[in-house]
Amino acid sequence: MMKKLLLLALVAGVAGCGQSVPGQQEDRGVAVESSPPGYSAMNPPVVEVAGGKLRGFMDDGTFSFIGIQYATAARFEMPQKAGSWDGVRDAQTYGSICPVPEQTTVASDEFVWPHRYWPENENCQYLNLWTQHVDVGARRPVMVFLHGGGFTNGSSIEAVAYEGKNLSAFGDVVVVTLNHRLNVLGSLNLSAYGAEFEKAGNTGMADIETALRWIQENVEVFGGDPDNVTIFGQSGGSGKVVHLMHMPSAEGLFHKAIAQSSGRAGYLTAAESARIAEVILQKLGLDETQVDALRTLPYDELLEVATVALAQVREEVGRNISWRPVVDDSYIEAEYSDWSTEMPFIVGTNYSERFSTIAIGDGRKNEWSETETHNNLRERYGEDVDAIAAEFRALFPNKKAADAYFYAHNYRQTVWQSLETRLSQSTGPVYNYLFAYEAPVNGGTTPFHCAELIYVFHNVDLPELRIATGAAPSTYAMQDTVARAWVNFARTGNPSQDGLEWRPFTNEGRGTMVFDVESKFSAFDDRKMVAMMSE
Repeated sequence: MMKKLLLLALVAGVAGCGQSVPGQQEDRGVAVESSPPGYSAMNPPVVEVAGGKLRGFMDDGTFSFIGIQYATAARFEMPQKAGSWDGVRDAQTYGSICPVPEQTTVASDEFVWPHRYWPENENCQYLNLWTQHVDVGARRPVMVFLHGGGFTNGSSIEAVAYEGKNLSAFGDVVVVTLNHRLNVLGSLNLSAYGAEFEKAGNTGMADIETALRWIQENVEVFGGDPDNVTIFGQSGGSGKVVHLMHMPSAEGLFHKAIAQSSGRAGYLTAAESARIAEVILQKLGLDETQVDALRTLPYDELLEVATVALAQVREEVGRNISWRPVVDDSYIEAEYSDWSTEMPFIVGTNYSERFSTIAIGDGRKNEWSETETHNNLRERYGEDVDAIAAEFRALFPNKKAADAYFYAHNYRQTVWQSLETRLSQSTGPVYNYLFAYEAPVNGGTTPFHCAELIYVFHNVDLPELRIATGAAPSTYAMQDTVARAWVNFARTGNPSQDGLEWRPFTNEGRGTMVFDVESKFSAFDDRKMVAMMSE
């Protein structure tokens, strides 16, 4: 309890640190206090959005506005536009994150770079924004990031790599990250129990849609272009990106999309989600007239019974369901919505997309002997190891045979499926990538699940991430290459850059950008090797 009180006191202290300063000049844009020349970067900027005035802060030349409330919502109901306020509201500390299941173990990637946790509250509809301009006429590209953690965990600040300041400064773009409802709060379908629960199985996705509408209404004040918005997400965020492209009501809210780590849109069917709600009521001894009791049930109790119900329905339907959006062919369609089919799209994965320490390695992978390498590969892939090794050498002539042990063939299968699905349902350009850069740290760390985010956000210089990457010259070059590709795509819809052309993927010519010490676009096709690894 004492730790919680101290943390809340710290949050309150930070939130209240900005005070009105005499001499401030305000308009629908930026307000900068009167100060001697050379001190303007110390002045808290004030902008006016639809609901009122917000005070941010300057961070080494970047305007930062964090913890902006974009919506409010009652439990299980659709979000409502945030209300207005008087005076100047501080946007100088992160907003609450959605409650998530209690963490009982440390994720493998946390041994390489740490995660962050924050006060949880069901009122979690907050976003963070970084920009180089507070000028309505600037009209810079807008990049909106959707965090990972499936549809169960995570937040906009969970990973240190999610900080948007450096990407904004590097690319001269507006960067936005956001929180939204998750797990039972974002996916429990109570639509059968009253009109107030309409679309209740998709309240998490509705939060994201509402945030995008807030961006459309207000981003010009922050120097952004509402007609040039790119969404990008990793892991669970990748699924959120794809689901948004399946939503008729999301038309016009964004114009390009990037799905990192698979591009697969897992879902619950309407029948599955309805059954989960039914089982929850049964477990609590409630009938359909008592569903309102779920509104006030403490979150921990609600999550506990919902987790049991989810497991029961998983057993009943015979497939590995989890908290996901509900495909109802109304709010979320089973296929890409017509309005999204011409949209430029990037999908890709990391070399070692694994959730165990196997991706991080044993600290001496690059020292394995030939015999040790052969035995390890045989242990993982079986007797066909020589044929697999031959295929691997052909695809990756600059990597060691030992690296084949760390290849995430299961994720590559998912990427091929995502590419084929997109090509069959769209006419817009589709780009594919494989992030294969090995960080020169801890005996060689192949790129695990989430690792590319350090480079996408241009955050190698953050202290925790310098440790995670080794901060070698190649590391800095890698972040320039990857961040430039993402920024160029956001600006024009084409991720090519000087000296590194990146062409669309096709069924005939294939075509993949492999990010590595020497990044290269080629007709990279690992399907044969992936099939051999999967046997």
